[in-house]
Amino acid sequence: MRMQFDSHRPFARRALIACVLASFALLHGCALRNPFASQTEAPVAAASTAGVVQTVKREKLFGILPIFRPDVQQGNFISREMVAQLRVGMTPEQVRFVLGTPLLMDEFHAERWDYPFRLQKGNGQITSSHVLVFFENNRVARFEGGDLPDEKDYLLRIAAPTKK
Repeated sequence: MRMQFDSHRPFARRALIACVLASFALLHGCALRNPFASQTEAPVAAASTAGVVQTVKREKLFGILPIFRPDVQQGNFISREMVAQLRVGMTPEQVRFVLGTPLLMDEFHAERWDYPFRLQKGNGQITSSHVLVFFENNRVARFEGGDLPDEKDYLLRIAAPTKK
C-alpha cells in the first residue's frame, strides 16, 4: 500500500513549530532584557544604610502582566557584628573563622580578600554590599566596608516577603 504525502503538510508543521518557538521567545519572562517589558524605578526606603546599595525595579510584560522573578542571593552574608570582630593583625585562618571563606581570592592580588553580597528580590529590589580585607605579611593590615547594617536588619531584608 502506497501512502500519498501532501507536499504542503511538512511545511505547515515546520511553520507551526517556528511560530510557537517565536512566540515563546517573545513572551518568555525570564529573559534578562525583555523588549516588551516596561521597567519602573521605585523610591528606596529611607532605612538604607551607607554601606548597602539598594534599588527597586518593577517589570511588567506589555505594561500589564507582572513577570515572575525568584529571589536570588549571592555572595557572603556579612553583618556589622561580624566586621566588628575583625582586628588588625589577625591571621587568614582567624578571618576565615569570623567572616567565612572569601568569595573572591584573586591570584594577582593574593593579599586582598573580597566578600561581596547581593540579594535580588523577585520584585526587583536589589541589596548589595562589599567588604574587603587586606593582608600584609600574612596578617590583616586593614579592612574596608565596615558600615553595614546589623544582623537583624539583614534578616528582615532576606526574610521579608516579596511585594509586587
